Amino acid sequence: MSKKKKFNEKPFAYHQEIELSITTLTNLGLGLGRVALGEPGMEPGWVVMVAFALPGERIRARIFRNHGNYSEADLVEVLSASPHRITPPCPLFGRCGGCQYQNLDYGQQLEWKRRQVAELVEHMAGLTLAVLPVVGSPRPFGYRSKITPHFNAPREGGELAIGFLRQGNRFDVVDVPRCEIATEPINARLAQARAEIRRRADEGGFERGATLLFREAGGVVATGYGDRVTEEVSLGPGETLRLSFLARDFFQNNPFLLPAFAAYVRDQARAGGARFLVDAYCGSGLFALASARVFERVVGVEVSESSVAFARENAAANGIPNATFVAADASAIFSSLEFPRNETAVVIDPPRRGCDEAFLRQLLGFGPRAVVYVSCDPATQVRDLRGFLAAGYAATAVQPFDLFPQTRHLECVITLAREDIAKGQTAPDIRGP
Repeated sequence: MSKKKKFNEKPFAYHQEIELSITTLTNLGLGLGRVALGEPGMEPGWVVMVAFALPGERIRARIFRNHGNYSEADLVEVLSASPHRITPPCPLFGRCGGCQYQNLDYGQQLEWKRRQVAELVEHMAGLTLAVLPVVGSPRPFGYRSKITPHFNAPREGGELAIGFLRQGNRFDVVDVPRCEIATEPINARLAQARAEIRRRADEGGFERGATLLFREAGGVVATGYGDRVTEEVSLGPGETLRLSFLARDFFQNNPFLLPAFAAYVRDQARAGGARFLVDAYCGSGLFALASARVFERVVGVEVSESSVAFARENAAANGIPNATFVAADASAIFSSLEFPRNETAVVIDPPRRGCDEAFLRQLLGFGPRAVVYVSCDPATQVRDLRGFLAAGYAATAVQPFDLFPQTRHLECVITLAREDIAKGQTAPDIRGP
């Protein structure tokens, strides 16, 4: 095979095969091992990352990229397998880029995700706070209520692949007739849509590719981005929320773990004794409405006007009179907030990139009694955590939830409390309802 253009040949040649032992998993879901460079007997030090290799395994890998301080390689052969390696249910595992852990026992997936969060908390934030065991999904497969498969522009004479990006590739699409982590109603609708798309493609109905959407709620699958859907969330005996939103809008994609997840956020927000709640990045009102019964007043803020309209509708439909929703940027809410800061908790669930500086500046300037930080990216969450620690907050709990089994992703909830309140030295409130 010809050498890849512009390939950095140090320390390994392109497609050079090496043997190494895998010792850990990165937060990107890659197996990581170290190899010795130079003289025989030298201590292993150079990092090599290998997709689908598991801790405790001895493997043969093929190098495809060298960076300044590590290399990337493809798994060629497992020479000595981990006792936790299992047969993936999906025949496309390893080619489709959607899942990273189908070859790893689910209990071990949870433990490795906990370790990854613990390492971030210790090394990025300098804390030795114990990370609680990951709350697992009641369904490790068949749980995902939204998928967005896509296809590229049809090629004459070629079969149209409809699915997800190939592992390690930003352009090639792997044909996916069935997704093992999606719900059964979605898979049934996917099969129908694939047949219709291929029929239209054969008739010349597509000049370019497209991204599809399948969102299931209550057993009904929506396929239009602007379709209205309604999800029921049971928070306990006799307490069920009916939440409506657009299929395209953000909403958690694991309805089977969602009730425990929302209840935990509510309980953490109330545990510090706050009377009022602010739900920043509130979407269609999940956390605000799930928490409203244990607070005197709740305010939700969301930049999407359509989501705020649904949040208001959801409050009315569920008979919740003490929740108000505002369409505004989350960074512009605290200057006009009437809640007393010493009696207010704030729930934040920002995008994957974390909180921006303007938002953090206003939030820390307001100085609420407690903050419950929800994130789908623990790395950016722990990055932001350092700012809270510097501003006089203490992290009291770190609880991961596995809303994304078989993948490297997870949700994490970090609870923060103002240290001066814990010590009984609170500054006077300057606002009041």
